[in-house]
Amino acid sequence: MGIMTSSAFETTRPDPIAYLDRLAGTDLGRSYKRLMLEELGVRAGQTVLDLGCGPGTDLGSLADAVGSGGAVIGVDLDEAMVDTARERTADRPVVEVRLGDVHDLPLADGVADRARTDRVLQHVADPVRALGEIRRVLRPGGRLVMGEPDWETLAIDHPDGGLSRAYTRHVADKVIRNASIGRQLARLAAGAGFSVPAVLPVTPVFRDVRAADRVLGLERTTGRAVDAGYLTGEEARRWLDHLTSGPFLAAVTFYIVVAES
Repeated sequence: MGIMTSSAFETTRPDPIAYLDRLAGTDLGRSYKRLMLEELGVRAGQTVLDLGCGPGTDLGSLADAVGSGGAVIGVDLDEAMVDTARERTADRPVVEVRLGDVHDLPLADGVADRARTDRVLQHVADPVRALGEIRRVLRPGGRLVMGEPDWETLAIDHPDGGLSRAYTRHVADKVIRNASIGRQLARLAAGAGFSVPAVLPVTPVFRDVRAADRVLGLERTTGRAVDAGYLTGEEARRWLDHLTSGPFLAAVTFYIVVAES
């Protein structure tokens, strides 16, 4: 829509696999994934599910944790993701990647000791049904670790706070299907029959506009906010101009929720 042409912003949407790889390679990605793995508490010989495994980002670390006597099963709905994950784990005999839907998992009852979902439930059609499926495939005493942002907590500093609020409202209303899933997970998991021993908030703070844009897609999302009527073109220009010229700060809360069956 041509609001801004600043070199600070990406103008084209990154390829989905490249985006997931890039996020996983950031300090933020590595740190929260490490925390999720610690909370999962995988032991040698266990069967672990990575639901919505994407291009296989986390399958290697799970394979290391279960050892040669365990099993890691990745499930994803996207054929390109599944193909990439299979290629990347071809030298990992304990890893299997299946095409499947988290609402209707291609797995028998009670097959797994551990399961993880990482930024998956914010996008699914029915998180409650997905949680029920995950509980079905976990053994009694099994553990699920979920990581999800709460997009309503997205805070971007700007001299005009109303513009920041409009931007966040647009993201929460229109961009992410289940935008406040982070805060809802503990309740939804309890409703699905899990106990929830821990909820761990992680709040990344971005001080560099380029680093934030690589995660948030600021200019592209602002264009969508204008098209949806949340910001005028003039407001969008003022918003983006300050983000590139003034000191930048943005933060969002990401919840890691531990659930036990």
